[in-house]
Amino acid sequence: MERVRLGRSSLEVTRLGLGTAPLGGLFEPVSDSDAEATIATAWSHGVRFFDTAPLYGFGLAEQRLGAFLRKQPRDNYVLSTKVGRLLRPDVGAPREDPHYKGTPPLRPRFDYSYDGVMRSVEESLVRLGLDRIDILLVHDPDDHYDEAVAGAFRALQRLRDDGSIKAIGAGMNQSEMLARFADAAPVDCFLLAGRYTLLDQGALTTLFPICTRKNIAILLGGIYNSGILANPHGQAKFNYEDADASLVARARALDALCKQHGIALKAAAIQFCLAHPAVTIGLQGARTAQEAADNIAMAHAPIPAAFWHALRASQLIDAHAPLPGEAR
Repeated sequence: MERVRLGRSSLEVTRLGLGTAPLGGLFEPVSDSDAEATIATAWSHGVRFFDTAPLYGFGLAEQRLGAFLRKQPRDNYVLSTKVGRLLRPDVGAPREDPHYKGTPPLRPRFDYSYDGVMRSVEESLVRLGLDRIDILLVHDPDDHYDEAVAGAFRALQRLRDDGSIKAIGAGMNQSEMLARFADAAPVDCFLLAGRYTLLDQGALTTLFPICTRKNIAILLGGIYNSGILANPHGQAKFNYEDADASLVARARALDALCKQHGIALKAAAIQFCLAHPAVTIGLQGARTAQEAADNIAMAHAPIPAAFWHALRASQLIDAHAPLPGEAR
């Protein structure tokens, strides 16, 4: 699989990565054996970038990913996890979380302080069972901008300066605050989830020009917008919630256009995202080995140029969004 440099860092990463939120039981529980098979399938297809977080399954995704990666040569892959939430027992929490199923009896607590971030890193290393993490991202600091700048990023910069990690950044479901972080913190990369897809190109003007100018790599998650761009005909999800009727209608129009050209909507979704020069990695989540293999196949499936011309003419996407095959 093609490898590229991650922004200003020394890291080389594969163009496709595995996101592990589904392996933490997002929306439905996943067994240890299915999680291992999913990661092993991504590995066998050449994926060498893996993203996780304490939030995903309240530690479960980190544990499962670490169990597989501990068996691989450490220099053969790049690993990112996140800070900003500490996992603690919460006897008053509902038995089942609305998003993560089959999880340990822990709940995340926001903590973007310097000391909280240092504790978070130590605890992630224990769950992973590894001696180092390559990339650390400040996770979802939407309501904690000042604390993230004064505490979390200061801690991450220290860890990068002393060589403990290779790159730092933030991971969010919005582009506006990431654009602010690009000016306020010495970041190498951002994980942007769901804000540059066939349904939502909000980052096109707010974030991507800044990242291109400053050589900040974009790790793009949420490419299927929580599932609606994988299957817009079932109980479609968008941004982790039930999709509203207008979004479902647009997704179905995109699907119909794909079918006219004999291609899969998922293939168009991932290849559209990877066509933007600001996007370094396309992160694809999977909960089964078959999903992992299918996602990777979609990234390489042949798509005729006529489809991309028709997509632009349909006005279903921003007219300024770059398409595959166009000069960068």
